[in-house]
Amino acid sequence: MDALVVLIPLMPFLASAIIGIGHQFGAIKGEASETFTALTATWAISMSSLLALALLGADLLQRNNGTFDVALWLDSDTLKIDIGFITAGFSVKLSALFAVLLMVITRFSINYMHREVGFHRFFFILSLFSSAILMLVLSRNALGTFVGWEIAGLCSYLLISYAYNRPVAVANATQVFVTNRIGDAGFILGIGLSYAWVESLNWSDINAAATDLSKGEATAIALCFTVAALAKSAQLPFSPWLARAMEGPTPSSAAFYGAVMIHAGVFLIITLAPLISHTPLVMALLIFSGTTTALYSYFIGLTQTDVKSSLVFATSGQLGLMFLECGLGFWQLASWHLCAHAVVRCYLVLTAPSLMFNVRDNPIKPVAPMLANKRWLFVASLQRFWVEQITDWALVKPVRHLARDLSYFDDNIVDRLMGIPAPAINAASSLAQLEERALGAKLDADSGNSGKTFVVGLGLVSALTNRIAGLVHWFEDRLVLQGVSKDALHFGRKMGHLANKFETLVLRPRYLVLLVFITLLVAF
Repeated sequence: MDALVVLIPLMPFLASAIIGIGHQFGAIKGEASETFTALTATWAISMSSLLALALLGADLLQRNNGTFDVALWLDSDTLKIDIGFITAGFSVKLSALFAVLLMVITRFSINYMHREVGFHRFFFILSLFSSAILMLVLSRNALGTFVGWEIAGLCSYLLISYAYNRPVAVANATQVFVTNRIGDAGFILGIGLSYAWVESLNWSDINAAATDLSKGEATAIALCFTVAALAKSAQLPFSPWLARAMEGPTPSSAAFYGAVMIHAGVFLIITLAPLISHTPLVMALLIFSGTTTALYSYFIGLTQTDVKSSLVFATSGQLGLMFLECGLGFWQLASWHLCAHAVVRCYLVLTAPSLMFNVRDNPIKPVAPMLANKRWLFVASLQRFWVEQITDWALVKPVRHLARDLSYFDDNIVDRLMGIPAPAINAASSLAQLEERALGAKLDADSGNSGKTFVVGLGLVSALTNRIAGLVHWFEDRLVLQGVSKDALHFGRKMGHLANKFETLVLRPRYLVLLVFITLLVAF
């Protein structure tokens, strides 16, 4: 029964491939092909649901081994990464729940998206997202989870900007995408530290090593993954992106920010429960972030006048309570809370378009008397406590200014030292050219015949070629053919040996992986 786990994310991936390729080559287009697209997406996610339920039944009967490895993906020195899946425990339960909810959302979307211009594009992205989120939940190692994590984030961006002809939708999608990259940087750094200190990327090995790691190492790994979880589940200070994500169609809002993807951060924290339990600092961070997010969402939710915004802050408030439960060590309660909230929130978001009809006879619940006369709190709630503006002032602007300064430094100093031509090709292109100008040398003159040039031509390309040829000739004539060659060659040989040793050291897998992850972190 363990082998069934491979087909659970594979089925919607095949559906997305069929829809995407068919639409790209014109075989699927227009209203005439809506039935084929809808059936392909629905049958694929329905089969995934049945397979996930079958795997869950086998797990409840204790027929599963717990893990299933498909193949070895990467083997380099001590770095071994398998394509493997979890076939027991909370991951299997959650995959079954998510698959069923995605099946309901897909079926709902058929009528809701009927005759929409992007009908086929929507189901292509929804099927790809279904595959990614099931991969995220079921993957045995951090790298597989990260693949699903990233693909799900990309699908989120594509569906927020579904109406790409609207500037607001595109701007909101971009801001959501960029904000989540902060969490992704934490995830990448967590992967790098896990490999450096645990020498494994399997979740079970990382959790098992919690008692063997030092306090600092365990805290660093847990903190990196916690930052990723807080960003993905829209906890403070990352909460503002969730309200911007409501630009997408209602079914995508239900899938991403009601039932499934918004819970990925909580799932990651629960997955790392044994590790996080040994890190009091991270537990305290979960308590603080969860509590402040729950209070923040409650007060802002009191002044929302549209359905989706009210649901957004209700969602982030419930997620804050889940993080609070995790911080207090109530892992089982957080697991049940996650599952129950996913079901309820999926229903609420899907029924949002008809909410005004359904509640027309219900009286409005009055605000508590202790809050009714707090005008300053009302204004702060309307402005959402200025969290987005404060974040922009404290983080975005300094980073933008730093990037501008680094760009100036790179263009005016580093490029000159490295010999990279400036965009306008007005400045000197290397240290040799700067020295040549200072000495008054003429690189376009032959040492034997000073009145003749190496190349004859007109224009910028000709002048540049002339200078390069002259520089090469000067180097060969002065350092190789004339009496300095022995010292220069000896020095060059020494430098070559040192460079080879350095390259061998840096290209060791563990250092190379760390270097890549640190570089990506700095880039983000």
